[in-house]
Amino acid sequence: MGKKKLFALFKDFLDCISLCLSRSSAEAAGNKKRDTENGHLIYKSGDILEDRYEIVDTLGEGTFGKVVQCFDHSRGGGRVALKIIKNQEKYREAAKLEIYVLEKISERDPHLKHNCVQMLDWFNYYGHVCISFELLSLSTFDFLKSNNFLPYPINQIRHMARQICHAVSFLHDNKLTHTDLKPENILFVNSNYSLIYNAEKKCNEKRVNDTTVRLVDFGSATFDHEHHSVIISTRHYRAPEVILELGWSQPCDVWSIGCILFEYYEGFTLFQTHDNKEHLAMMEKIQGPIPQRMIQRSRKQKYFHHGRLAWNESSKAGRFVKSKCKPLKKYLLSHGTEHHLFFDLLERMLEYEPSKRITLSSALRHPFFLPLQQPGRTHVWRKSCDLSR
Repeated sequence: MGKKKLFALFKDFLDCISLCLSRSSAEAAGNKKRDTENGHLIYKSGDILEDRYEIVDTLGEGTFGKVVQCFDHSRGGGRVALKIIKNQEKYREAAKLEIYVLEKISERDPHLKHNCVQMLDWFNYYGHVCISFELLSLSTFDFLKSNNFLPYPINQIRHMARQICHAVSFLHDNKLTHTDLKPENILFVNSNYSLIYNAEKKCNEKRVNDTTVRLVDFGSATFDHEHHSVIISTRHYRAPEVILELGWSQPCDVWSIGCILFEYYEGFTLFQTHDNKEHLAMMEKIQGPIPQRMIQRSRKQKYFHHGRLAWNESSKAGRFVKSKCKPLKKYLLSHGTEHHLFFDLLERMLEYEPSKRITLSSALRHPFFLPLQQPGRTHVWRKSCDLSR
């Protein structure tokens, strides 16, 4: 299908959603008493939306709005997650795009084989776009946090990594880039856990019983034919081509996955910074010099001097980076074969040049994942009370 025809279909779909939401503005103007000052819907436990969704409690909150747990009385009273978008035009527009992406995912994955969250329904409620999803459990970040940031065992990381690569590879095959991959956007289907004594740390730690995950939050997902914003991704998971404003596509997701998997392995963020130049300095400390070709093409020449990063290692920031960062392989926690294979995969995901970075279809064939392909062994990685790291 040609780009023009694809764009026309995309526009038609958004127009259709716009018609469904056409009463939003009028209702929004007449029902401000339903909303907080910054556009959140005012609700309480027991409230029922659309004669169907009975609110139980709040699951989370973001700039977009809130996510609540509900009984869905049209589905036998089963529990669902309901994302309630703020009553503001820019968030309604973003929600339309997310609905479009979720519809496409549903069309192309009707049997839910690709580890993406399932959208069940969407509607407009007095200016608030509401999207219902299957109810999932804690995010991989929240579980890590609740476990005092003790790392996940390597066997669990292997199973989660394969699912994440599988899900995002599916998006890439359908000309989509997620653009906001991070541990908060990867949720366990069930985060029940067992308490295991960690002799090394001399404390109990939580081991999630089943490492099945789902990829969520497609609010920033971008099709190849759509406008590509200059800046994407949450800071710590942002690829070098994005920081250098070289343009981006699917490989930026692969970089983000590399950062996520490192975080699972170590329990802390690989790039703990909020500054572009410091971020680049950290990259150089971990992965070596930024390629000259990328520097020469960058629109951010202010970060460089004579073709090198303008960075003073003696400054306060320089000393911070030196103390926090070291070459990637020095982060190995064990010299076992599976750990070395894991770091080989990380190095390929954290390749500077997007064109040289490993694709997810290739990543899924990496030897690190070989144990998951051995018949009868999958349960070892799903049931995680195994103490091996």
